[in-house]
Amino acid sequence: MRAAVLRDPARGLQVEEVGRPEPGPGEVRVTVLACGFCHTDLHYLDHGVATAKPPPIILGHEISGRIDALGPGVEGVAPGDRVLVPAVLPCGRCDFCRTGRENICPGMKMVGNHVDGGFAEMVVVPAKDLVALPGEIDPVLAAVISDALTTPYHAVVHRAQVRAGERVAVLGCGGVGINVVQFAYRAGAEVVAIDLSDAKLEVAGRLGAAATVNPSRTGDPARELRRIWHDGADVVVEAVGHPKTIEMAFSLLRRGGRLCLLGYSSAPAVLPAPRVMFHEYTVVGSLGCRPADYRRVVELVRSGRIELGPVVTGRVPLEEIGRAAERLRQGLGFRTVVVP
Repeated sequence: MRAAVLRDPARGLQVEEVGRPEPGPGEVRVTVLACGFCHTDLHYLDHGVATAKPPPIILGHEISGRIDALGPGVEGVAPGDRVLVPAVLPCGRCDFCRTGRENICPGMKMVGNHVDGGFAEMVVVPAKDLVALPGEIDPVLAAVISDALTTPYHAVVHRAQVRAGERVAVLGCGGVGINVVQFAYRAGAEVVAIDLSDAKLEVAGRLGAAATVNPSRTGDPARELRRIWHDGADVVVEAVGHPKTIEMAFSLLRRGGRLCLLGYSSAPAVLPAPRVMFHEYTVVGSLGCRPADYRRVVELVRSGRIELGPVVTGRVPLEEIGRAAERLRQGLGFRTVVVP
C-alpha cells in the first residue's frame, strides 16, 4: 500500500510503498477515507518533537475510514462499516480509564505517534475504540472530528465548564480554536474570538463569535476586551500554545475567572502568582477527549448543530501531502485533509 512515511524530519514525509498491515486479535484494518493534517504532525516535522515510536513511522491521527478486515475475536462490527478512529487509544484498565479519564491514561497510545497512523491507504487499530460514522456525515469532512472537534469539546464542556450566559474569550482561532468558538457558542456563552488573521476571525463570527479582536490592528487585546465587556472574561481558552499568549491570557480574565490551557507549548510561561491568588483565578489544562464523548460530538455534527464545512478548508491527495504541511506553516485555512 502507499503511505507517507517519516524517516528523517529534515527530508519531510516521503510517499512510498509499504507492507499492508494485518489486524491481530481484537483489531480491525481500516481503509482510510481521509486524515486531517494537524499542527501536532508539524511539531514532528519542524519543531524537533520526537515521536514515541522512532522513525520510520506513518503520521496522521485524524482518521475516518471504512472497515476492510477483522482480526480474530472481533465482534459487533463488519467489513464495510464507516468509522471514525479516535486520536488516542487508552488502555481501558488503569485507574484513570476506570474513572472516566481515559484521555490522560498513562498507557495510552496515540495514532501516528506511538503506532502507525492515517497518512496511508490503510491503518490497523483496536476494534474497541472505533466510533460508528452515520451515513448523513461526509466521511472526508468527518476525519477532523477525531481531534479538531473532540479536543475543543472536552476543553469547553469538561475542563473550562462553560455555562450559558458566561463570557468566553478564545485566544487563537486555528484548527482547534475555531471549534472552541463553535462549542462555547452552542453552550450558550457570549464569545469573543481573538486572532491575527481577519479571515479566520470572519469565520469565527459566522460560527458564533459575538465580537472579534485582531491585536495587530487594535493593539492590546485586554484593553479591547474591556471595551466590550468592561471587566474581562469569565473564561479564557488559550488555543495557541505560546508562552506570550499564555501570559496574555491572564490579562483577559475578570476576577474569579477560569483559564483553560489547550494549546501545547514546549517552553514554560510566567505565572502571575499574586493575581492568581488575589483574584482567585482557576487554571486548568485540557488534553484530547474522553471516548464516551466521541458519539456526542458525532451527534452534534449529524444534527447540524456543529459545522464541519467551514473547518475543512483544503483537500490534497496522498502524493501531495507536502502541500498540506505548507498550508499549515503559512497559516492558510483551518484544516487540510489528506485523501488517500
